[in-house]
Amino acid sequence: MTKLYFIGVIILLTAIISNTIAGFLNLNTWYNFSNIIIEKGSFIEALKSQSIKDIFWLFFIYPLLLGFGYLISEKLFNIIS
Repeated sequence: MTKLYFIGVIILLTAIISNTIAGFLNLNTWYNFSNIIIEKGSFIEALKSQSIKDIFWLFFIYPLLLGFGYLISEKLFNIIS
C-alpha cells in the first residue's frame, strides 16, 4: 500500500508540473479539453476544434510524461526501500 501511495503522489506531482508547463506554452490541458467537450456536446467536435499542437500534447506528450513519472517513482521507491 505504501508503494502504491508513493507512486500515486509522484504521478500527481508529474501531472501538476506538466499542467503548469502546458499553461506556460498555451497548450490545452485535459481540464480545458473536457470543458470543450461539454460545450460542444461531442468528443469528436471538441477534437476537431483543437490545434495539432494541442492534440499532440494531450494524446502523446502528456501521457508520456505521466509514464515517465511512474518510472521515476518506481526507481525512487526501490532506492529508498
